[in-house]
Amino acid sequence: MRAMILKEFRELRRDPRTLAMLIALPLLLLVIFGYAANFYVSSVETAVMGPSAQQVSTSLPPFFDVTQTDVDGSTAQATDLLRENKVDVVVVTGSTPAEQSTALVDGSNLFAAQSTVSILNKLGDQVRTEVLFNPELKTSWVMVPAIIGLILTFIGTIVTSIGLVREREAGTLEQLAVMPIRPSQVILGKIVPYFLLAALDMTVVTVLGMVLFGVPFNGNVLVFALGAALFLFVVLGLGVLISTISQTTGQAIQTAFLFLMPQILLSGMIFPLDAMAAGVRWIGYLLPLTYFTMISQGVMLRDAPISSLWLPLVVLAVMAIVVFTGSTLRFRRDLAPDVSKAGRPEGSKSVDPTGADAS
Repeated sequence: MRAMILKEFRELRRDPRTLAMLIALPLLLLVIFGYAANFYVSSVETAVMGPSAQQVSTSLPPFFDVTQTDVDGSTAQATDLLRENKVDVVVVTGSTPAEQSTALVDGSNLFAAQSTVSILNKLGDQVRTEVLFNPELKTSWVMVPAIIGLILTFIGTIVTSIGLVREREAGTLEQLAVMPIRPSQVILGKIVPYFLLAALDMTVVTVLGMVLFGVPFNGNVLVFALGAALFLFVVLGLGVLISTISQTTGQAIQTAFLFLMPQILLSGMIFPLDAMAAGVRWIGYLLPLTYFTMISQGVMLRDAPISSLWLPLVVLAVMAIVVFTGSTLRFRRDLAPDVSKAGRPEGSKSVDPTGADAS
């Protein structure tokens, strides 16, 4: 019995990845949950429009962080500000400060909208409240677009990483490495089938979300498809990158979960980014799911134009380039040289994995 216990400890000591998951991961989750688990939004970005904008903006409670005032602004311009996600609330005033104002609230930003409506109700008849893009503040309308991204993350990261590691365990990865094609072409060949299957899954999940939960699709399908394609390249590239640093299926799954957990907790999918502590919030801005959620919610709920979604699209494109380049370099550096040394018979002509004849 004692020998068995000591043996298990020795095996754990030889596997630093499992040891880190047992010791570091619980501490990490505790700290992150402690700072991130907060549904209350302390302030919302607000624009005030109308003839009495200056007077009304000074009378609003501190919860409303007024960033814009426009005495010539109209209700149509106020709606555009919300559609482009420039502010969370727009207060449209009457001709005099005493006249009832109308507060337009962005319902696609669920937690901010719930906090805003709660505070506006306390103002009584002073302000009339109108929620746009999600009038009934349904949680499913906000969650379904984010869950589409989560499903794509699961398929792209875990399934892809396991696929390449199985090649290594079966001994066929070395054959891929010495084929007369570039490492980038090998990785693309591994990614494309998963990309097509994940795109099919995304279509099915999106349609089911619309049918089962009544989630609207108000925006441009092509903008949504562009965002989904960039996001898929990022998560599939992450899956390949994980597979190049993992020796077994177990290691690949463990590493993939380390990438998956922050996506669920810190992407704004469950807890609003605005409510997180600044020290934790920046992690969310490094995650691809954060930007896909911005795109999917913007297109499906707000009919956001591509001009207002350029930032998340550009970030995803940069991430895709970085991850794909990292996967290619890792594959070339760690796999091809090993094969050239170990797998080539003595005296035979060597073949460079990039396709160049190195004899």
